[in-house]
Parts: sequence; structure tokens; C-alpha cells
Amino acid sequence: MSALILTLLALQAPLDEGTFLLRQDTAEIGREAFRLAAGRGGGGWTLSSTVRFDRSRPIVVLNPILEIGADSLPASLDFSVADPREPLRILGQRSRGRFTVRLLGRLTERAREFPAPAPVVLLDDSVFVLYLAAAWHAGPSPVSVTAIFPRAGHREVLVVQDLGVEATTLHRDPASLRHVTVTGGPNQLVHLWLDRAGRLLRVAVPSRRLTAERAPAS
Repeated sequence: MSALILTLLALQAPLDEGTFLLRQDTAEIGREAFRLAAGRGGGGWTLSSTVRFDRSRPIVVLNPILEIGADSLPASLDFSVADPREPLRILGQRSRGRFTVRLLGRLTERAREFPAPAPVVLLDDSVFVLYLAAAWHAGPSPVSVTAIFPRAGHREVLVVQDLGVEATTLHRDPASLRHVTVTGGPNQLVHLWLDRAGRLLRVAVPSRRLTAERAPAS
């Protein structure tokens, strides 16, 4: 097999993939399948997710595809919202310290530009794997990050901090994982738990009684 083919296969293989079980209190409300791969052209990363809320009607499916540059900052976003009440496509692009968002509805089109000083992340209250990029900016001291929520149309300044390895639970079993906190905004506090390889295993939002926990590998 040629070196070129080996390189192409390596670029196509995911760096990480899995499924989060989404729960409110103890009730499962949906699932999020996600994939992290090398970015197009070999620089940066592509983070994609499909979130399906099917425990109530109508069924809503969120499908963001986020391109992240080699500088760990968001480069572009293509986000479809499959909602029979109001289907939506959201396109985003970073340029010169700003992030431009276009929202394309059935009959409408809107655009908004957000100041995006580095470090900046794109988040969504219902897409939990996006918090992985926030964890990338965390250090032992608090770090302020600009968080843009394209679907909700607002911008927040959040604080991320790496608290090191701490005791927690994963699927009700004791575990020692890297603990990162994200403070500020409407959620007030979000807990992120990662393994030694940097894989996001659990997200908890106490103010909303929500958790996203990685399903065990089959």
C-alpha cells in the first residue's frame, strides 16, 4: 500500500467517536453521537455531532459540523436543525477577530456578527460534545474564554479551569478523571470530566439537572 493511501486512511480515521446518553434527572431524553477527526487538508480538527431528542414530540435532530483550526479556534460551522416546526440551517465563519453567523429558515435569512477575541469557542445548550473545545483552553488557573451560541444568538464570557484529577462516578461506578469547570452564562456552572487521553466522558449541568455520559463501548 502506498504512503499516500496510508496517509489518506489516517486522515479519514476518527481520533475519537462515541455516543452520549442524555439524561434529565434519571430519565433519558435523547442521545448524541459524535466524531472528532483530523481537519480537512490535514490541519486542525473536524468535530461533528448528531443529537436526537426523541422522547417527546415533535422529534428534533441537531447536526452541527464544526471546523477547528490548528490554533484550536473555531474556523467554520455548518449546523442543521431538523425541527418540523421551524427547520433551520446555521452557517458560521471566523475572520479577523469576528465570527459571522447566518441563519437560514424556510422563508427568512438573518445574519449577525459577533466579536470573537481569542480564545473563543462555539457552544450550544443541547450539543454537549462542543464543550470539548472549551476544555482544550483550560489550565490550572482560571482562563476567560469568549463563548458564542450561534443557535441561541448570544455571546458570553465564560471561565474555564482545570482542577486536575478528582474522584467522580461514571455509570454509577467510582472513577478518577480530569475535572474541568466552565463557569458563567445562563448555565452558571458546567462540569466536564475527561480521561487521561483527553476524551470527554461526562458533562453535567446542575442548574438544568442534565447530564451527558458516554455510553460504554460495545
